Amino acid sequence: MAPRRTASKVSYAEGSDDERKRAPKTRKRAAKDEDYDSDALDEEEKKPPSKKAKRAPRKKKQESEDEEDDELEDGQTVVGVVIEAPKTGQVPAGQVSQNTFDFLKQLQDPKHNDRGWFKLHDRVFRQAETEWKDFVEAFADRLAEVDPQVPPLPPKDVIHRIYRDIRFSNDKTPYKTNFSATFSRSGRKGIFACYHIMIKPGNNSMIAAGAWCPGKNELATIRSNIQRNPQRLRRVISAPAFVEYFGPPEPLEDGSRQNIFGGESELKNAPKGVAKDHPDIDLLKCRSFAVSHRFLDSEVLDPDFQNTLRSVAEILRPFVHCLNSMMTIGGDDDDEDSGDGEGAEGEGEEDGEEDGED
Repeated sequence: MAPRRTASKVSYAEGSDDERKRAPKTRKRAAKDEDYDSDALDEEEKKPPSKKAKRAPRKKKQESEDEEDDELEDGQTVVGVVIEAPKTGQVPAGQVSQNTFDFLKQLQDPKHNDRGWFKLHDRVFRQAETEWKDFVEAFADRLAEVDPQVPPLPPKDVIHRIYRDIRFSNDKTPYKTNFSATFSRSGRKGIFACYHIMIKPGNNSMIAAGAWCPGKNELATIRSNIQRNPQRLRRVISAPAFVEYFGPPEPLEDGSRQNIFGGESELKNAPKGVAKDHPDIDLLKCRSFAVSHRFLDSEVLDPDFQNTLRSVAEILRPFVHCLNSMMTIGGDDDDEDSGDGEGAEGEGEEDGEEDGED
């Protein structure tokens, strides 16, 4: 006899009294855990083989990957109030609202970071997601003005999904607690140095740039170019404006992150084939060449946040260009941004009156 399945019931106090009385209930069957993995979401789902069929036919691909992500565990249903998207607190396109921060902050609570709660708040998520897409689209245009090497790609090519890849993680919460996007010559994917923006409540929003854990070949090329001529990279990371945002270009004794140095991505010993007393051993021990700057929540919610991001992106441009050059054989030492270490600051002052973001 087949085992009985019991439905898990979820109820929530959010929403007005009228919403709780009138709001429809949603019930949905669920897929297996692996269907929610980031990579699996992009693959076609297979039907289980029937007893009579010799070969299992393939299901058609889901019309929407997001719908597949939001399904529940096998044997579960959701019973609760469907929360409507906020009708107040809207902001013009290109800004971040308190509504979006409130939604992401709720996801930080493990009680809310599950598919049942997320399904009931789907309309709130869709509104926040649309706001983030508008923000990213506006920033892409401004970043293209700051760095012509980065094309203004559509949001889908730069925005990261909110669904976490939980296959190899001890943390099985299915959703990220931030919105993020990565801009490079090829969007969020590829080998190129990039600009990365993220909004996350709790004063954890940030802009970052560089090459995080580049591939074996790219890292070897960067190190080869450092051994050949480290001065360009040193000039860039020592520029006054760069140091103001990312700290002095020197490792800290406790190994914590400063400028491009420190953190778990730095080798404890010299790379293979490099003398431990090499004059540029501090640069050669880096496995990542990246920096980040965090923002207060109040800065992110400010209507002028796009200009703030644009100003930092201008300071980061020589760093990104330098790394892209150093990832090629024989890196070009005469790049327009290789300057005397103050080029980033001077260019920022020249263009500082223009509108921009990220």
